[in-house]
Amino acid sequence: MEEKKLFTVASSPHICSPVATRNLMLDVLIALAPALCFAVYFFGPRALLLTAVSVLGCEFFEWGYRKLLHKPAAGGDLSAAVTGVLLAFVCPVTLPYWMVLLGDFFAIVVVKQLFGGLGQNFLNPALAGRAFLMLCYPVAMTTWVLPGVDSWAGIVSAANAVTGATPLGADLMHKGLLPDASLMDMFVGNIGGCVGEISALALLAGGIYLLVRGVIRPYVPVSFLAAVAVLTLIFPKGGNGNFEWMMYNVLGGGLMLGAFFMATDYVTSPVTNKGEIFFGIGCGLLTVFIRYFGGYPEGVSYAILIMNVCVWTLDKVGRPSRYGLTAEAKQAKKEGTKS
Repeated sequence: MEEKKLFTVASSPHICSPVATRNLMLDVLIALAPALCFAVYFFGPRALLLTAVSVLGCEFFEWGYRKLLHKPAAGGDLSAAVTGVLLAFVCPVTLPYWMVLLGDFFAIVVVKQLFGGLGQNFLNPALAGRAFLMLCYPVAMTTWVLPGVDSWAGIVSAANAVTGATPLGADLMHKGLLPDASLMDMFVGNIGGCVGEISALALLAGGIYLLVRGVIRPYVPVSFLAAVAVLTLIFPKGGNGNFEWMMYNVLGGGLMLGAFFMATDYVTSPVTNKGEIFFGIGCGLLTVFIRYFGGYPEGVSYAILIMNVCVWTLDKVGRPSRYGLTAEAKQAKKEGTKS
């Protein structure tokens, strides 16, 4: 007797892939490791502890929220850990631990979970958390230590740390003046700044790793960096040399971190090729406009947040043509829609 086999019909997608969210997030954490190492080298162990506190805070708030509302656990997808690292990276090493935990709560609960969890948020959680902290604690968020002055004593409190300005935060470049730091210092990371933003070298290495692994595509970071480079090259400020001014703008602030790790977030960036290019160009233009004409010397985070809310439109504009649809069919479809 022939055995009867049941044919099960399931919803799409029908293709299984070994690449899961956890694998992607693990690659992102690996790519962020060089920047963390440079931060610990220049700022001391408090940079590591601040990052660890932020990661634990994000994981706890995600677990607590889903437990409280009787939702299934996130399953250790490491997305909260990535948010924790990125939020710590855009904060000064002197920030009190309780403040970074407030930022974690806002990023995970308000921005991510209240909108449905992973894949539903329309803003980058880490950048939204930073914007929240900037709004509530502007002094603490703009107090940076100079490289090499933090120590093991700074683990508990960084109140006695020697503070100094960043190349962008000194308000010199905002006025068209070049900072004292050399281009090599800015490339390596021997400058004041946020925990994970200082070393363009480490961030570039991490970005290349993500590109090689196929975690991100080059459209967003290349168009982002190119827009900033071209605009600052053509329109330098303060009578500075075009190329030198451009390099200070490209290496300074959070541009590298934003281009490779923030703007490329799967959930809050476009999915079409054209959309990604427009998104990156928009981020670059807004970054330069804020740096040049805004009241805040750095504009990467706000530029990305503004472009996050434009993603739906960019995907609609960049949507490719349907295969096999003729020009006559397109015209008929438009006329039918209008009627």
